[in-house]
Amino acid sequence: MSEEARRGRAVRWAVPVAAFAVVAGVIGAGPVIAAVQGDPALPERTAGQLLADAAQASRSGLKPMSGTVMQTASFGLPGLPEVQGGMGGASPTALLVGSHELKVWYGGESKLRLALPGRMSETDLIVNGDQVWLWESEANKATRVKVDAGAHEKAGGHPKPEEALPTAVTPQQLAQQVLQAAEADTVVSVTNTERVADRAAYQLVLAPKDASSLVKEVKLALDGETFVPLRIQVYAKSSAEPAFEVGFTSVTFSPPAAENFTFTPPAGAKVEEKSLGTLVGEHGADRGEGADPTHGRFEDGELKGKIRTVGDGWTTVAVLPVSERDLRTPDTGGQRGQDAGAIADTILKSAKPISGAWGSGKVIQTKLVSALLTDDGRLLVGAVTPEKLAEAAGRK
Repeated sequence: MSEEARRGRAVRWAVPVAAFAVVAGVIGAGPVIAAVQGDPALPERTAGQLLADAAQASRSGLKPMSGTVMQTASFGLPGLPEVQGGMGGASPTALLVGSHELKVWYGGESKLRLALPGRMSETDLIVNGDQVWLWESEANKATRVKVDAGAHEKAGGHPKPEEALPTAVTPQQLAQQVLQAAEADTVVSVTNTERVADRAAYQLVLAPKDASSLVKEVKLALDGETFVPLRIQVYAKSSAEPAFEVGFTSVTFSPPAAENFTFTPPAGAKVEEKSLGTLVGEHGADRGEGADPTHGRFEDGELKGKIRTVGDGWTTVAVLPVSERDLRTPDTGGQRGQDAGAIADTILKSAKPISGAWGSGKVIQTKLVSALLTDDGRLLVGAVTPEKLAEAAGRK
């Protein structure tokens, strides 16, 4: 199974039991939720009880539902150049700033529809049993996706439409990643008076104990009836507003109408047929080569096995064998290589010189992430202060 397939299989709509077990181990019985006077409150639960409820909901599977998800990002990046790539020709850099909407319909394991509206266009993924379509209105193109169930089973599982989705698209997916990161270095508190998408919700607040983390806290809202994650917000220490947020603005937990999962290409549309692997490969290449200057080196296996981490929990630092030359002149070639180089050049212009016993280099800091590019050809990245990166750089 490919690395991308393995990543996809790790991403599920429902928050997995293992993730809740990690957090439950941190907080034990947990604090009792305190209701705010005058606000309608859900029944009181300790944090441990709440996580157990959510774990049970996860085991039961996601119920049929529909809704609108909004993602908002404000990382404090410098103005990045627009580049083309991804489904519908959207710029990968656009996802790093501003707000973006995604409409979701889920009718069960074999019924899924996602709609990504654009300014004057819309991209839809429609799954109805073995009928899978990708509709790109801007290009007036409909692609029928062939899913080879036999090949997928040999690879270790049954085909599931969410495996083709990018990671952290929905609150459920991002919640999984955050909860898995919560360990003994986290302070957890809960409230029972939130309202998200006009639904009563519990809210878990996870805050790092280590002062070198750039994360102030992560807020996860769980539906008070279904315990499905409704919203997740990541706050940086330097800002009162979320640096990243993804959540439902509206949601209904009832079976969507059958017509949401049917699709007929409109007259005059260009119709193609491709395998799921080919389609994901094409769009994955667009995303990777357009936004990640090291993409080609990963594909060639040059970096595989050479990435290591320093520290753990909230202050984990990834160390990659990537130099400034690698970033400025990526080996992807063509327009994508030029785009990636332009993005890297823009970001590096905001870098500041730094030096220490470990050597010298350039450091870049946003609200949530810092990166240190050393002169000896290393790239260190983490949600930590530049000082923490420098400390990690000394641990060769």
